[in-house]
Amino acid sequence: MTASIETDETPDTVTADESSRASDADAAHNELVAKMTGGMVRRRPDTAFPEFTGSERLRPDGRPRAALRTELRRIPDVRNAITCVTALGLPVLLVAAIVRIDHWAAIAVGVIVMGVLQNRMFILHHEGAHRLLFSNRRVNDVIGVNLFGWLAFGTGTHAYRRGHANHHRDEFGPKEPDFLLYSFYPISRRSLRRKLLRDASGVSAYRILKPRLTGVFHRRYFVNSLRFFAGQLVVFAVFALFGHPWLYFLLWALPYAVVYQVLNRLRAIAEHGGMTRSADRRRTSHHVHQSLLARTVLVPYGVGYHLAHHVDSGIPFRNTPRLQRVLEEDGYVVPELTWPSYRSLWKALAGG
Repeated sequence: MTASIETDETPDTVTADESSRASDADAAHNELVAKMTGGMVRRRPDTAFPEFTGSERLRPDGRPRAALRTELRRIPDVRNAITCVTALGLPVLLVAAIVRIDHWAAIAVGVIVMGVLQNRMFILHHEGAHRLLFSNRRVNDVIGVNLFGWLAFGTGTHAYRRGHANHHRDEFGPKEPDFLLYSFYPISRRSLRRKLLRDASGVSAYRILKPRLTGVFHRRYFVNSLRFFAGQLVVFAVFALFGHPWLYFLLWALPYAVVYQVLNRLRAIAEHGGMTRSADRRRTSHHVHQSLLARTVLVPYGVGYHLAHHVDSGIPFRNTPRLQRVLEEDGYVVPELTWPSYRSLWKALAGG
């Protein structure tokens, strides 16, 4: 008991020191935010960010009010189950078709298509990380976090979910996991080409996977590396069942190392590239008109309605288009804020 007794000055002195360090850290981070972010925000006219005081359906920060929010947060379990089965089945059907055709051209096309399918699996992993894939949390985590996280060249753990929570809690904040990925835009076309070349040549994939590939030799990464290799061994076994285990490298590893990395960067910078730290989500996330091609290849499962997703990250993907319509109808999102296409946004991000 006596160990807890301290003089009156001690707690105040400790608190002041901690407060001073926290203040210095905040000031340093705010300086980085000012120097490295916001380039695309400054390019938009002031009319793109009109003052919004709320509406009958929306709060001043754009979040839906109670009645609408309850309606939008319902998770359609059956439809999502069908979506998950389809996402798992399509890669198998693709491999079966390529084996049946047995031609190099089919393999070449298959590399691209498989990269698109892997992108779709990662988006479902993202949905599971938000615990919006199934209303039953255990089912959601097993399928969305563990299974899809495993197959999408991860470890099937909750690491992504925890890091992604920081992204939503404070975009461009001190714990933002992808601060550098979104920073410095707009950049030159040459710079963007270099980034995409690193993606398309497998350099980016190696940097991401290096801790897993070499982790068996390091105590810190050992368990997660074993989980990673176990997951990929399961995928390899599926290719072996088709009698062509070598196709694992051409139709699974290669698409991830090349096609998926390009898609991932193009999607990521279209979500937050050049935006900045703000309580106004319109300044942290882009909104792009969603075409059928974009929804099929780049931003499936409603992830393209990214501003709406950041306004309320607790709304499942099937309902984000409806939230987006409400945001537009009630004046939170105005036409000046909407990019007409991903191509127009990428052109602006590359200084064009």
